[in-house]
Amino acid sequence: MSTPCIKILQILQTKLSNHQFTAMLKTILLLVLSNIFMTFAWYGHLKQTGVPLWKAIVVSWGIAFFEYCLMVPANRAGYANGFSGFQLKIAQELVTLLVFTVFAILYLKEPFHYKYLISFLFILGAVYFAFKK
Repeated sequence: MSTPCIKILQILQTKLSNHQFTAMLKTILLLVLSNIFMTFAWYGHLKQTGVPLWKAIVVSWGIAFFEYCLMVPANRAGYANGFSGFQLKIAQELVTLLVFTVFAILYLKEPFHYKYLISFLFILGAVYFAFKK
């Protein structure tokens, strides 16, 4: 039995050319990887309260450099292969929320409330309308 994500990918693959599908996957993968770096850059220091603020900023900048090394190619690949700037930004926000959810639960040990799920569903709706032809 396949997961909903795999079913969505299968549907997309039938509607897109191989080149478009590959470009879309490359863009999304790079967005996910870049957001992992950025989440640690922005929020990883929250549990390190003994580290001076200036050190947290320098370390965060260092981590953010690698985020940029992935985000810029993701946006270029996506834009060059048919994503609009709006679509890239909205997709990036969805990826950010998914990555942050995993981070907040596993690293920050924060509980996930139903109100967050409802909020995410509204954002998923925004993604749907942004990509609707």
